[in-house]
Amino acid sequence: MRVGVSLFLLLAGVAVEVAYGGLSKYRYTVETAKDLPAKEEYDAKYWDKNAFKSLNERLDNYLVTNKAKNLILFLGDGMSIPTITAARIYLGQLDQRAGENAKLSFENFPYTGLSKTYCVDKQVADSACTSTAYLGGVKANYGTLGVRATVTRGNCSLSNDPENHVHSILMWAQEAGKGTGLVTTANITDASPAGGYSHSADRYWQSDRDVVEQNLDPKYCPDIAQQLIRNKPGLDVKVIMGGGRKKFLPTNNKPDSPLGPGERLDGVNLIEEWVQEKKGRNKTAKFVYNRKGLLAKNITSSDFIFGLFQTSDMLYHLEEEANEQPTLEEMTRVAIERLQKEPNGYYLFVEGALIDKAHHKNMAHRALDETVEFSKAIELAVKLTNEEDTLIVVTADHAHTLSMSGYPERGSDILGVTENENKIYTTLAYMNGPSANLYKDIETHDFRKDDFSSDKYVYPSLITLEDETHGGDDVAVYARGPWSHLFTGSLEQHVIPHIMAFAAKIGPGALMDLENENSNSATSLNMSFLTSLRIYLFVTIGLMIIKKL
Repeated sequence: MRVGVSLFLLLAGVAVEVAYGGLSKYRYTVETAKDLPAKEEYDAKYWDKNAFKSLNERLDNYLVTNKAKNLILFLGDGMSIPTITAARIYLGQLDQRAGENAKLSFENFPYTGLSKTYCVDKQVADSACTSTAYLGGVKANYGTLGVRATVTRGNCSLSNDPENHVHSILMWAQEAGKGTGLVTTANITDASPAGGYSHSADRYWQSDRDVVEQNLDPKYCPDIAQQLIRNKPGLDVKVIMGGGRKKFLPTNNKPDSPLGPGERLDGVNLIEEWVQEKKGRNKTAKFVYNRKGLLAKNITSSDFIFGLFQTSDMLYHLEEEANEQPTLEEMTRVAIERLQKEPNGYYLFVEGALIDKAHHKNMAHRALDETVEFSKAIELAVKLTNEEDTLIVVTADHAHTLSMSGYPERGSDILGVTENENKIYTTLAYMNGPSANLYKDIETHDFRKDDFSSDKYVYPSLITLEDETHGGDDVAVYARGPWSHLFTGSLEQHVIPHIMAFAAKIGPGALMDLENENSNSATSLNMSFLTSLRIYLFVTIGLMIIKKL
């Protein structure tokens, strides 16, 4: 028993917590690193202990097969696997650590898989066809939202046909009596959130102006903002937060008003229409447009909350003016605290959208920082929820062309340079994008003189494009909570909402019988305990034998 306790304390002692740094600007240098490298790392026993700790963590996992009362889907837009790797190092270096062994919050989730992201008609996907897949359970064509692949991009007639509409997990949750919420750092009418509530042949028909600019009739081709406010399931979403006020406001809205200019040609103020519609149902409704309004006392007592915090996309976390808008973590907190009042549980979609926006401009620093902000929101959600009744899934819609290459020394600044074959270049770079014009003489460019502390620094790309493209790589899926063990292996992206629906027994998942599976939960738990006990005894006895030898 004494040996077992000693082993437990030994394993527990090697745990290293990497905290979020309070630094607003990146000031990491190898010279100031706190753990480069730890002295113990030169001893093989350190790695043995580390492995035992990891093994025990996995043995402690057990299958949670309860019915999920709550569902939360976190979507890191464009959060490729290289982005995750670089962001975890960036996170550690924010705390003046080498960073390679840091962890983003969701990397602690017990189950991980891979998602295949292609569209029906494209090898490399966009955020619209992927949204239709991971929210609606159906793969679709590039650029289309909430419709089957029979709808070609731009074909309004086909997208208006209800037979071609794809209903999402947002609708399934509402039909099951659950409260629902949408949170994003992009326009709330952008492709990722819009895949849950709209049916559109083009992701860019976000306002009636957008429709008119393509020489189409907005009365025949309803824009996405209108669909959110007037149609189900958008009509019944309890919490809506993001950017994109101009898509909801008329052109005659005063530019110097707190809400800023609008672009709607129909003269309709959809924000005011939202407020009046809720009042007509005798519901309390609160519209807010800045951080102060969202964090006001009793905000979660409202039946409905609608927050639009920028005219277009929300600002990057590192921008100085961003303190006027709520963080993704703050929006997530308000959304969860409001939805926790729902007696039948809830479904919440949260998107860290600016990871993608930064990559498109070759701004890797901003992309990594937005990934850390995304991780903070997930960490908060874990603290506010119970693993026994809340399934949390974290994934991305598609990858990007970011690469992490060369042979940088351990603890090298992830935002800096590496040297190989007498050439110095950035560790992070892109296949294509707008920065290629700045590095036409890249072979002779002296990267040592560049200011990598600036979050606006654009990293090198090979081929000149106005915007860097997406990547076709598989993306990661992380899960915790009821039935999270099903998110392992290689998944088609459209399977994600079906597993979530199965866990909560809603939508298509309501047709599947969970009772038999639930009866096995106690057995699974007991088997997990017995397996852990056997391994523990095996390891303990083995160490005793080695010690005697």
